[in-house]
Amino acid sequence: MRAENFHQRGRREGGAGLVASQARLQKAWRLLALITLFVMGAVMNGDGPAHAAEGADPIRILALGDSLTAGYGLENIADAFPAQLEKALKAKGHNVTVLQGGISGDTTSGGRSRLEWSLGEKPDAVIVELGGNDALRAVDPKVTAENMAAIVKRIQDAGLPVLIAGMLAPPNLGRDYAERFNVIYTKLAKETGALLYPFFLQDVITVPDLMQGDHIHPNPKGVKEIVKRILPLAERLVKLAESKRAPAPIQAP
Repeated sequence: MRAENFHQRGRREGGAGLVASQARLQKAWRLLALITLFVMGAVMNGDGPAHAAEGADPIRILALGDSLTAGYGLENIADAFPAQLEKALKAKGHNVTVLQGGISGDTTSGGRSRLEWSLGEKPDAVIVELGGNDALRAVDPKVTAENMAAIVKRIQDAGLPVLIAGMLAPPNLGRDYAERFNVIYTKLAKETGALLYPFFLQDVITVPDLMQGDHIHPNPKGVKEIVKRILPLAERLVKLAESKRAPAPIQAP
């Protein structure tokens, strides 16, 4: 009788131990799942290693611009700004595609008129490099400002982050024109919260070795220098695009 009671109690205690073990195992699996979700969230928000996002669709950046974006005068399209920027971003570990959206001779009016068509490429972010031809043609700065504002607003309304690549008026247009034109990009960036690279040709247009013979368009070395200088802002643009693409965080049970 005692032996029977001993075995019965053993079975009861063994069953209770098994239940406790299963409960501990379930807790461990829940904890592992939470850790996994946390790590995935960090990677999606750009806090994890860049290579962790491999396999995901690349961030598509539209470079909307004029001849400076199109690569006017360059023998190889691989030397143009979009291609060199894509290469530089990939070297930093970013999974990106930079779309060529430059048209030589384009003004801000032209860029504005083709914006809807350009957004049809489904970009995740946009770099706007326009205005140089407005200045060369002495377009009223008020018109340039209105066009740039409309372009940036439309892009932001589509939920896309924007990097404005600014321009400066040529000195031969006079002080009054320059003062009205040169404030356009800084003012627009402040009003919209867009990222700003104040002058696309900064420290390039004044260096003959970096420019083509027309003294207006950069050569391959000049484009490389532009990319080097704008790269930190381009990386911020990628981060913004990634954050908008990331799913909402999952609440812990």
